[in-house]
Amino acid sequence: MKSSFNRILVTAIAALALLGNSAYAQEKSIVLSSTTSTEQSGLFGFILPIFKMKTGIDVKVVAVGTGQALDIGRRGDADVVFVHDKPAEEKFVSDGYATKRIEVMYNDFVLIGPKSDPAKVAGGKDIKVAFQKVAAAQAPFVSRGDKSGTHAAELRYWKDAGITVAPSAWYKETGSGMGPALNTASAMNGYILADRATWLSFKNRGDLTILVQGDPKLFNQYGVMLVNPAKFPHVKKAEGQAFIDWITSKNGQDVIASYQIGGEQLFFPNAKK
Repeated sequence: MKSSFNRILVTAIAALALLGNSAYAQEKSIVLSSTTSTEQSGLFGFILPIFKMKTGIDVKVVAVGTGQALDIGRRGDADVVFVHDKPAEEKFVSDGYATKRIEVMYNDFVLIGPKSDPAKVAGGKDIKVAFQKVAAAQAPFVSRGDKSGTHAAELRYWKDAGITVAPSAWYKETGSGMGPALNTASAMNGYILADRATWLSFKNRGDLTILVQGDPKLFNQYGVMLVNPAKFPHVKKAEGQAFIDWITSKNGQDVIASYQIGGEQLFFPNAKK
């Protein structure tokens, strides 16, 4: 009797193990190379479980600066790239690493600084003038310095202001993501360019506040691209395209629009297929 029970138990365990292995083999996933702003703002934590529930596809996010995210795609180490530097994205497509770029959503950049505002930029809507004032005052400014989309935008604003920046007593490069760079700015009581979404989710604000916003040049567009499977045959084309189709669909766009912090919407969907 005992021997018979043991045989049944062993058979049941083996069957469960076989089912487990089968389920594991059928698990679908993609690698998504993206920015620290989409990760640190909490957006992915909000939308990806919904996507997985609808499709069964798990999304493994590699959150780095846009430049690094595109480099990951260039190496074929991601299935999908989701970033925010349109000129760099268009080059990614023209170089053959993707066949199409699709716009997904936007928000804006804001200039953060201490409430004491030594550069006297508060209330302005012209980012060019604000950067000129910060440089003239040599007020502490924290740059991500990481080739991210935010860093690329910051460098464009300095160039537009006619100012060449380099690490100095007042201009500091962190080489880090948006959250750590904001922590540095908070500790230094300095100025920093940030995407609004990460700022809204940032807790360690200290004496920092939004000082300049509303300039059309501060518009911040995000785009998504499937890494070219013709160049990298191992790219999970079907699963990657499923993510792109969903995030640009009405349902995906509605989910993005519904993500809020403190009653404020962080990203605004504008997909155009």
